[in-house]
Amino acid sequence: MIENVVLVDEHDNELGLMEKMEAHRQGLLHRAFSVFILNSNGELMMQQRAFHKYHSGGLWTNTCCSHPRHNERPEDAAHRRLQEEMGFDCPLNKLFDFVYRAEFDNDMTEHEFDHLYVGYSDSTPRINPDEVASWKWMSLEELERDMAVNSDDYTEWFKIIFNRFVEKLKEGSWK
Repeated sequence: MIENVVLVDEHDNELGLMEKMEAHRQGLLHRAFSVFILNSNGELMMQQRAFHKYHSGGLWTNTCCSHPRHNERPEDAAHRRLQEEMGFDCPLNKLFDFVYRAEFDNDMTEHEFDHLYVGYSDSTPRINPDEVASWKWMSLEELERDMAVNSDDYTEWFKIIFNRFVEKLKEGSWK
């Protein structure tokens, strides 16, 4: 099955569709989403990406992330992928949008208009091994310390958005 991404402009206006790998080879801006799940202790559910992923395999990142399908709302896609990757779902709130670009060693580029959602759950995930190698809860303070020392263990997009995520949580305006 061919997997397409939705190409967008810097305002998230749809420009068309392109096969996912080709969009990443060309580094074209496309729609994406990221999900951050916190537990009742304020810890973030971290996902270790499956080692066979086309980029960033084995790296730690936020709870889940992916691309909405054509005519799929980013929030609906976030719920779908949370279930597909981590084996559970929970209410999600939109926190913010951002655009980032990250180039990888394998001639792939992530250039995404990313919709970030946050949710709360104490669920134990039932990870999909095709997507996820492992998972763990980490406090935000522990994450900040570990990323300072072991930056190469984390995905580029997670390093880009982590501090902004923490700032928005402190503001509390999204609740």
